[in-house]
Amino acid sequence: MYILGISAFYHDSTACLIRDGETISAAKEERFTRKKHHFRFPELTIRSCLDTDGIKVKDLDCIAFYDKPFIKFERLLETYLAYTPRGLRSFLKAIPLRIKQKLWIPDFIRNTLGYDGPVLFPIHHESHPASAFYPSPFEEAAFLTIDGVGEWITTCFGTGSRDTLDIDYEIRFPDSLGLLYSAFTYYAGFKVNSGEYKIMGLAPYGEPRYVVS
Repeated sequence: MYILGISAFYHDSTACLIRDGETISAAKEERFTRKKHHFRFPELTIRSCLDTDGIKVKDLDCIAFYDKPFIKFERLLETYLAYTPRGLRSFLKAIPLRIKQKLWIPDFIRNTLGYDGPVLFPIHHESHPASAFYPSPFEEAAFLTIDGVGEWITTCFGTGSRDTLDIDYEIRFPDSLGLLYSAFTYYAGFKVNSGEYKIMGLAPYGEPRYVVS
């Protein structure tokens, strides 16, 4: 069985090819386009992944996209409505793009790749632990995921057991350690979804001057 995994249209577009539960190939699109944090559809990466095992798109049993676009769209709409009229400029920039492109990802994938099989959309915060647990040598493990935000979840923990993942607890948007980290990144003058790694690297050189005892 061949499964193609795709992450795209946010930052650091990637793709991976799984054959019978084993990762055969995985890469970022930026490695091929030489554009840092390339976010567009990873066509070159997909081609490379398929070529690694000498297969064609027609040989794929299914394609998995890294989150649920409709639920993410729901969160965006609810957030903009809750804070209107603030955020109007962001709304006018983000929502038309969602309606035009990101809500039609199944059709886009099929048309772009010439693919007529199933397209699956796992929960974003299931994709994170799956990428760590399933390639691991463990049959059971606990997991913790913390990022900016998926559809609604920003932090969760749970357990993985063989071929299942169970989320036992979750923190939901707008409460987010990841977005707080991005806020500090922006405040320090770095680019969000890029400079966080620089802040992480600089952290050991700081002094705990503002620690409250």
